[in-house]
Amino acid sequence: MTSFSKVILFTDSDGRARFREEALPLTEGTPQSRLSAVFASGGYQLRESPLGFRSQFHCTGSPQWVFILGGQMEIGLQDGSSRVFGPGQHFYSADTLPEGAAFDPAVHGHWSRQVGPDPLVTLFVRG
Repeated sequence: MTSFSKVILFTDSDGRARFREEALPLTEGTPQSRLSAVFASGGYQLRESPLGFRSQFHCTGSPQWVFILGGQMEIGLQDGSSRVFGPGQHFYSADTLPEGAAFDPAVHGHWSRQVGPDPLVTLFVRG
């Protein structure tokens, strides 16, 4: 593998959250241990969400990586689509409220919920 797939949850030009993927090149390190460039971070938080957890529609306050450490997390979008992430998977959450917009739960953001038999354990790393 010469690149890392970065799944991005972002706010599109119409104000709605969408997913896209981009490749991050692994240009550093050695052939046995390929690395990306070093990225700055602004701290991290750990979260445990119990069985049955579900949020309302919301926007990401500050762009951040979300790593699933245990359980499963489903992210739902306004268009009715959703995506499930399990242990070892991740995405970059950057669906912030458009500048100057007032939050409208019928247009903006995403919801998240715990799915499956295990509590959801996540690591949030601020970008």
